[in-house]
Amino acid sequence: MTNSLELECPALKVARHKIERVGCAYFNARRQIGDSSGVERSDSDEKLAGAGEDVDISYLKSLDPKEWKDQDHYSVLGLGKLRYEASDDDIRRAYRRMVLQHHPDKRKAKGEEVITDDDYFTCITKAYEILGTSKLRRSYDSVDPEFDDAFPTQTDIESNYFNSFNKYFNLNARWSEKPQVPPFGEVDAKREEVERFYNFWYDFKSWREFSYLDEEDKEKGQDRDERRWIEKENKVARIKRKKEEMTRIRALVDLAYNNDKRIQRFKQEEKDRKAAAKRAKMDAAQAQKAEQERAVREAALAKEKAEKAEQKRIEQIRIEREQQKKVLKKERKTLRDKVKDCKYYAKNDKDQLKHMEGTEKICETFSLTELQALNKAMETKGRESFIAALQTADQKIAAELEELNMAQKKQANNTPKTGVKEVKKGEVWSNENVQLLIKAVNLFPAGTAQRWDVIATFINQHSNGAAGVVTARDVLNKAKALQNSDHSKSTLKTHANEAAFQSFEKSKKEVQTTNDITLGDTPAESKENVKQNGGVHVNNQQQQQQQQQQQQAEPKQNGVASAPTTNGVASKTWTKEEQALLEQAMKTYPTTTPDRWDCIAACIPNRSKKDCLRRVKELVELVNSKKEAQAAVK
Repeated sequence: MTNSLELECPALKVARHKIERVGCAYFNARRQIGDSSGVERSDSDEKLAGAGEDVDISYLKSLDPKEWKDQDHYSVLGLGKLRYEASDDDIRRAYRRMVLQHHPDKRKAKGEEVITDDDYFTCITKAYEILGTSKLRRSYDSVDPEFDDAFPTQTDIESNYFNSFNKYFNLNARWSEKPQVPPFGEVDAKREEVERFYNFWYDFKSWREFSYLDEEDKEKGQDRDERRWIEKENKVARIKRKKEEMTRIRALVDLAYNNDKRIQRFKQEEKDRKAAAKRAKMDAAQAQKAEQERAVREAALAKEKAEKAEQKRIEQIRIEREQQKKVLKKERKTLRDKVKDCKYYAKNDKDQLKHMEGTEKICETFSLTELQALNKAMETKGRESFIAALQTADQKIAAELEELNMAQKKQANNTPKTGVKEVKKGEVWSNENVQLLIKAVNLFPAGTAQRWDVIATFINQHSNGAAGVVTARDVLNKAKALQNSDHSKSTLKTHANEAAFQSFEKSKKEVQTTNDITLGDTPAESKENVKQNGGVHVNNQQQQQQQQQQQQAEPKQNGVASAPTTNGVASKTWTKEEQALLEQAMKTYPTTTPDRWDCIAACIPNRSKKDCLRRVKELVELVNSKKEAQAAVK
């Protein structure tokens, strides 16, 4: 834009000229004429006039365009004071100002000789090219030659610690990726503020990168392989400089931390607090020790009382169970008597036989509560209640059989068909398996964890496998069948005992006995074989039969196991009292005691050293068998 101005002066007569209102020449002319024209300067002119600072022409002429990488681009554009704080608008205005002053065309118009290939204006253009691009400017700012990478000296630290480190941390805060940098603080700063400051700087994330210092430009590579090689070398150099930079930052933080009096004060306070806590803990420990000594004495008395109470509780539980069994037995007897008195509510002999069997089914399937309710209901309703109970019992048995069949079908479906021998249900329980079942029931009494699985595993381990695999359900059903009190099924027990005795006779050689054997007093034998004065002598074959039946067919009574036979001679059954004496004697005389077993035998009346050794061996074998069976189930 051009304007025609008529300039008049009383001393001189000035000709009319057209001048462009731009550049320093325009403003110099305005100052020379005293700015009396009344023409106001535009905003753009003021911005150009105030953009940057004047640059010494001798400095510009000393610049070598070939060494542009080593030059201070901010100083070239006249932004040496603002530097990284200069905005993009400041850089653009400074560049326009330099163009208006130092463009080769304008200098030629003034008569200045310009060498185009070696002119310093190339450095101005290059400086704007770098600072005017965000990525290139960031790269140049990372290696700003005016930035101070040094640390405060020890003299500065001792004389003015906080001002020195405030200065250096503020300088390095410009590299932080996070905009909010916590201040260093003063001597009265709170502990939370100090810890937040050091946590920030120990985890400092810097955006500073060193691509500006790359020795080679990958774009100058002749082919792709060379460009890749240049990029790889540059990357290695950048990583090395980045590590050095982070090491420098860490060293600065360590220097500040190690000399920070606030940290020393905090550590001393923490040390004093721990010492006070330790003293309090020691005092509490001494008081606690005295309290424990008193508590130990009281605990001994309390333990003795608790043991007595526990024994009493266990005895009470046992009595309650026995009472419950007696009540159940009584309710069953009441039911049988009522049904018998009413002639089993039968209209004919066929119904009577059927109801007799049904009565036993009800006794076996009904619980104590159900039996009590049934007996009470039969007082008023009679036959109606009995018939309904029969139907309920049949339903329970049918449901149990259905569940058994489903389980067998499921097992059959899951079992591979190839290489598996199909075994009929009746063939599973051979004489050998029946004897193993009776033995296992005695070995694993009620209360054993997963009892029926353990018994099934025991039978499968000790059988020859010809009869097939026995499941827990098979074991449970067979045990119920052996224990059934129905007269029509009671022959199973007799058959099992007879088969066991026949197997025993076949497996043992005949033994000639010359002397009779006197049996000990046992509850089972007292009715048949023992008299109060002198005892009764029986032959060896009868003793073997009775002893084998007691071991194989009868369960343990009150936790007392029957003793085995040795060379055809039946040893006396161990009672509870003898078992307790044996256990106490083994505790009293440890393995280091000379003639240990003689001492143990002396503590047990009517028992020899050989009897004690045999009994201990039986108990060890029993425990090992239980462990093997339980381990196989798990």
